[in-house]
Amino acid sequence: MTAETTPRRSASTSLTERQEARRRRILRASAQLAGRGGFDAVQMREVAEVSGVALGTLYRYFPSKIHLLVATMQDQLQQMHLTLRKRPPGGTGAGERVAETLMRAFRALQREPHLADAMVRALTFADRSVSPEVDTVSRQTTAIILDATGLERPTPEQLSAVRVIEHTWHSALITWLSGRASIAQVKRDIETVCRLIDLTAPEPVRERGRAPGDH
Repeated sequence: MTAETTPRRSASTSLTERQEARRRRILRASAQLAGRGGFDAVQMREVAEVSGVALGTLYRYFPSKIHLLVATMQDQLQQMHLTLRKRPPGGTGAGERVAETLMRAFRALQREPHLADAMVRALTFADRSVSPEVDTVSRQTTAIILDATGLERPTPEQLSAVRVIEHTWHSALITWLSGRASIAQVKRDIETVCRLIDLTAPEPVRERGRAPGDH
């Protein structure tokens, strides 16, 4: 087995410096082409030409266009996460902070509607062979939400709320891209679902032995 076959089997963190640089060129080319013309504009041969890699090498990194675009979404979310960490949300409550974070992420995707559409379509078309990449996108989205909560030890109920928020955010993105929801509707839906974080917070623990009306 040659070194060139390792990118598909290994996580990007285990790639050599040269392989990682090649992978990043491929992802940049994918985002660039998708940003110009959406899903249909991302053709594997053109991605190979733009990124300066052989077509066979590209397929060893990403077996299909769907694999490539889902990995592109993961990369975009990772960059977005780094940006959000540099300027964290300023809301007072956990739900408010999550809503602000997700709307900032949404506006970033709004600035690149063709790219957003291409990535979301790839997620929609993904089959079981793309499960590792889809799982990575889900984990990255979850990490963004959890960071925004500012909670050191979220309860199981709050973690369940995070999953519902993640599903709602992706659904809102799809409905907006398809023209079935306005930005205002997306904002309302996101703010509404993010209240689950606060609603699932545990009740304050009373001091042992003290009655509710005691002072």
